[in-house]
Amino acid sequence: MDMLVKAGATQALAFAVSYVALLAILGVALTVRVIGQRRAAGIGIGDGGDRDLARLIRVHGNFSETAPIMMILLIALALAGAREWMVHLVGVSAILGRLLHAVGLGRSIGASWQRVAGMTLTFTAILSGALLLLLRAWA
Repeated sequence: MDMLVKAGATQALAFAVSYVALLAILGVALTVRVIGQRRAAGIGIGDGGDRDLARLIRVHGNFSETAPIMMILLIALALAGAREWMVHLVGVSAILGRLLHAVGLGRSIGASWQRVAGMTLTFTAILSGALLLLLRAWA
């Protein structure tokens, strides 16, 4: 973080970059889970009818559908001069949302409080990030 600040970036950008890195690490962890199940089941492509593999593929897919927009919003907010609390609102919501959703769906395809909370936090991250960005752009 000190390197970014010394390079002239704001503290908000340092936090945004940190959240992006954490989301990237979570994405790799979800990919590794899919690979592990593929190897265990001997399935090279698709899900081969393996319900556990299909579920893990969906967990990774859901992450892949939402994480990039949150990463873009985090960086855009910081570059637009957002305050640190704005970056933290989006970043914490994004991380917790994706973690909770991965845990909930990773355990069962049925409804769970983790899935609901995870999607609520994910939508909070995306919508608050977008609204805050619009406010920054037109302030």
